[in-house]
Amino acid sequence: MGGFPHLPDQADPSYQPNMDLLARVRRTLRQHELAGTGTRVIVALSGGPDSVALAHLVRELAASGDLQAAGFAHFDHALRPASADDARFCEALAASFGWPIVVETGDVLARARNQHRSIEDAARASRYECFNRALATLGADVIALGHTRDDQAETFLLRLMRGAGVRGLASMHPRRGPFIRPVIDCRRADLRAYLEARGLPFRIDESNADVAIPRNRVRAELLPLLEARFNPSIVDTLAAQADVARDEWRWMREQADVVWARAVERTAEGARIDAATLNAAPLALARLVMHRAMSAVAANRTIPALHVDAALDVSRGAVPSIDAPGQRVDRDRGFVVLTGRPEGAVGRWPTRGPANLFQYPLSIPGEVHLAESGCIVSAEPHAPVNGPSAETRTSAVVRQDLLGVLRVRNRRPGDRFRPAGVPGRKKLQDYFVDAKVPRAARDTVPIVVDGNDRIVWVAGHTIDDEFRVTDPAQGVLILRLRQL
Repeated sequence: MGGFPHLPDQADPSYQPNMDLLARVRRTLRQHELAGTGTRVIVALSGGPDSVALAHLVRELAASGDLQAAGFAHFDHALRPASADDARFCEALAASFGWPIVVETGDVLARARNQHRSIEDAARASRYECFNRALATLGADVIALGHTRDDQAETFLLRLMRGAGVRGLASMHPRRGPFIRPVIDCRRADLRAYLEARGLPFRIDESNADVAIPRNRVRAELLPLLEARFNPSIVDTLAAQADVARDEWRWMREQADVVWARAVERTAEGARIDAATLNAAPLALARLVMHRAMSAVAANRTIPALHVDAALDVSRGAVPSIDAPGQRVDRDRGFVVLTGRPEGAVGRWPTRGPANLFQYPLSIPGEVHLAESGCIVSAEPHAPVNGPSAETRTSAVVRQDLLGVLRVRNRRPGDRFRPAGVPGRKKLQDYFVDAKVPRAARDTVPIVVDGNDRIVWVAGHTIDDEFRVTDPAQGVLILRLRQL
């Protein structure tokens, strides 16, 4: 990440290896505003050395008035035979402190199987649900987690190897909602030394030795290799880079908020994004805004980067539409329209039902307001013009002598016409496909037809060649399209 390589103890003020452990935690609490004198803190207690050291540090902080201790929370994942012993250890530690403890047990394997999730993901979800319940049960403000500087470095590497952007490389934040990390600036070895110097017991999770788990493999194999062969301070360097990424992410998020406020409108079906505003933003911000909008429409399902880039292609007009996780993305005039997938829908986007048909008479002169299309179509006679028909996206000049009664409607099955300058007749559906008109917009395109239901003008697109002005002496009619 950005910046020149540096040793954390020289350039990173959050890490000072010679600082007393308790003083370092106090500094983290103050620097990141994690807790104050009136903050009621629960310690998430697994029984391992990091969380046990955190428990003793929080007790010291509570005794000195830095915060208030509210108790413990422990979740038994029931994934190991020894997990019940871990729960009993945590209950005993809570009793020795004289603090209340919330203990829950869950069938993580069943949840992972039933919800088609990884065991790690199911375990994390169950654990955090337990912690949230503990907040209410114990009347606390925050829950302290025992993640260390080593955990931060491991997370950075894992996300780097998966190809994460700045948001992912920011890794673990010192605070995320009610969850705080008071020892995020402490090394794991320092916490272990703190316990051993005081003869304080803790539990060992034997599954941490299983290198089939990616984090354990990074911890046991990759980091020691990097430390021995490339940089003896690699943990501190990586953790410092996570800090840099977090600052960059914070700035990007603030800038994206500005673009979002200008460009994005939530709708009942999903969202609508002003394409010009989005396309004018730096690419990194445009990606972030699009990802945020797509995630919201898809109920926070994972939106891969390739779908974000494809949606930006829609915004730039390179493609008319795409299917993406939980939604469809269409270009509708100057907007990118995200339409959420109906709940329970599977596979590709469900087939559209019958269109909402509309049809209105158009007087000459006169105009008709089309609420269905958000526009006004008007007609007015005009003196003969010199030269061939003039046509733009918002106006068309057509022969009046061939016209009597006019109507404005949307498309109908079987519509055909002869687009100006194109030999032969063409299905309107095929014309829309060739013109890259988004599927979601086709039923709202105004079609001006005559008394015999012949297409005169596909508003915003082209006229039928039969009504093209070819003789300067012919009377003409000017058709116009305006947005409401």
